[in-house]
Amino acid sequence: MNPVKPGETPRTPWIVGVSGASGTPYAAAVLRALLDAGESVDLVVSRASRLTLLDETGISFRDAHWQADLREWLSRGADGKPDTFSVDIGAVRHWSAGDLAAGPSSGSYPTKGMLIVPASTASVAGVALGLSKDLLQRAASVTLKEGRKLIVAVRETPLNGQTLRHLVTLDDAGATVVPASPAFYAGATHIQDLVDFVAGRVLDSAGVPHRLYRRWQGELGGGAHRDG
Repeated sequence: MNPVKPGETPRTPWIVGVSGASGTPYAAAVLRALLDAGESVDLVVSRASRLTLLDETGISFRDAHWQADLREWLSRGADGKPDTFSVDIGAVRHWSAGDLAAGPSSGSYPTKGMLIVPASTASVAGVALGLSKDLLQRAASVTLKEGRKLIVAVRETPLNGQTLRHLVTLDDAGATVVPASPAFYAGATHIQDLVDFVAGRVLDSAGVPHRLYRRWQGELGGGAHRDG
């Protein structure tokens, strides 16, 4: 478990917000890696993201059964195969997206920061404009006002001028924008490798250690083979 730093409590979680953009495997990879790193997680799954999750995986995410649904989701690989990963979700706390009285809605609730993975253009706009229409947007606004890390993994293409302006607004406010853009120099041979690269870059921005992808070593051709 990571050591407790000044100003933190024994459980100072990362908030992970999952919006309705396509890319639920990115969220799953980030969640697994955070738990593998010994981090605590406060999870907010938006209403729109539940439709995307159902469409992409066939899994219904239900507040009353969130633990069973989360285990099933995180156990799947990016190719949809079940029981690909074994995950302990004991360090996860789930908050309903409609619960504006939840812990993460207040700046006095201690967190390390927030990761929005994937981030839809609607969630980007809501956070940039300070709308706080649900817990995901409210928690992100609180994260910014408290000066904590906010990582926004935007997943959309093409990006129009309005969304680009919203992203610049978030950057100006102190957020880090991490487009969900896989790279190929790490020697990807499977869809999970591409997903893990994006998840790894999100965690790099958050300062969380991981081993999700092979890092660049300054050697051309290194991506032509996989490390053992």
